[in-house]
Amino acid sequence: MEVILKQSVEGLGQPGDVLKVADGYARNYLLPMQLAVHATERNRRHLDHEKRIIDHQESKNKERAQEIAAQMTGVTCTLSRRAGENDRLFGSVTSMDIAENLRTQGFDLERRFFELAEPIRELGVFTVPVKLYTDVVLQLRVVVEREE
Repeated sequence: MEVILKQSVEGLGQPGDVLKVADGYARNYLLPMQLAVHATERNRRHLDHEKRIIDHQESKNKERAQEIAAQMTGVTCTLSRRAGENDRLFGSVTSMDIAENLRTQGFDLERRFFELAEPIRELGVFTVPVKLYTDVVLQLRVVVEREE
């Protein structure tokens, strides 16, 4: 039986794939769980239409991410924190702190965009990658200075 996957199925395929599977597998698992639909001509046309819509939306999202990256070129995020001797912070600077600072500068980014391996725990200048889209990554300069 030929089916079109609606969702990703491990070991089988990704959404939109047209596959030939065993009749029992399709009838007893894929179709009742709404993971796939029959590969009829109508469903194929519907799939093509959905793909065009998704491609158009993704191109708009990528364009928007590139615009934001262009606007943020040269932006520096400066944070003041209390620090002890040896320039160690009392606490840390997280992606949420960076997002809040950028929000005050007019950039509304979610904290999940910042790819901090671990929170910043010392004074200094750091480069934080900001992943705005799949292949749109911006290097943000973060300066952590001593609070007066």
